[in-house]
Amino acid sequence: MKILIDIGHPAHVHYFKNFIKIMQQKGHQFLLTARDKEITFELLNQYKIPFHNRGTGKNSLLGKLFYILKADRFILQKARSFKPDLFLSFASTYAAHVSKLVGKPHIALDDTEHAKLELLMYPPFTDTILTPACFHKNLGKKQIRFNSFMELCYLHPAHFSPDPEVLKLLNVKENEKYAIVRFVSWNASHDVGTQGLSNDQKIKLVGFLSRKLKVFVSSEGEMPAALEKYKFTIPTHYMHDALYYASIYVGEGGTTASEAALLGTPAVYINKLSMGYINEEKKAALLFQTTKYEEIETHIGNILKQNKSLFTQRLANLLSKQINITNFLVWFVENYPSSISQLKTNPNVQQQFI
Repeated sequence: MKILIDIGHPAHVHYFKNFIKIMQQKGHQFLLTARDKEITFELLNQYKIPFHNRGTGKNSLLGKLFYILKADRFILQKARSFKPDLFLSFASTYAAHVSKLVGKPHIALDDTEHAKLELLMYPPFTDTILTPACFHKNLGKKQIRFNSFMELCYLHPAHFSPDPEVLKLLNVKENEKYAIVRFVSWNASHDVGTQGLSNDQKIKLVGFLSRKLKVFVSSEGEMPAALEKYKFTIPTHYMHDALYYASIYVGEGGTTASEAALLGTPAVYINKLSMGYINEEKKAALLFQTTKYEEIETHIGNILKQNKSLFTQRLANLLSKQINITNFLVWFVENYPSSISQLKTNPNVQQQFI
């Protein structure tokens, strides 16, 4: 089988890297197109996944609309040469459009209910939409729900083993506690009308944490000069290892907060936007959400009073109910489209992937 995957964000590399590796071992072929966004290309190169650059995209609404034409044309040219049997993506409008133009099915994954523009753009041109069971929205007959989280594509214990080498890179002493803080740029389409901490609040937050433990700060946008000494500088592919060994994560981005929670590291998520998977992690008391500064400090204080083993046990309880989504996706794609009817007639088919 020949599969074209479109990558629009660094997280998408993680979603598909294990899937690609397993499928290639089974003899399937891939062509990847990718947006030049943040560390996407760095990750693809790190995992030795060949790709074609479809440009940087635009942040404004008008710019995004014009970019659709450019990206569609680019992917169409690649598809005509590669002749894929199937398109796969995480909510890619461009892959959806081109799949229809060349008459091949498009399977999309999605877990972001508040991505309103994307939810208008890709579903009409998509054949099947896979979402977590906790996804709030009903996307109609095309939607199939799976019992897992997108982050378990790469953080499931079957696919992830923490590398203690990261502690040397961080210059963290044995048993030394540390926090990871992350600020986002707030320029994604689903961030319209939202905002994060002010620079003064960022400085205050890091100062509060630094009185309790070592702090590392990561930022998508420009970081206040006062926080430069806390800058997170290790290679990006060690991020999940660093999250695993951290005592706490505090940040504005939902994906990283969820990653921390699914590694057994308690997370304080500073954002009013909430997704189904965030709510499940809140129910499991692995993640705490607020936009009020005073509550951020309260959550941090409460978390640091508890032994991390408590959160590790909470994670084990949560994972006992979730499937290995990568193995599920391999089965689903290899058996597509008959896998759809199998799931609809017998939802318990998923249980084999726990």
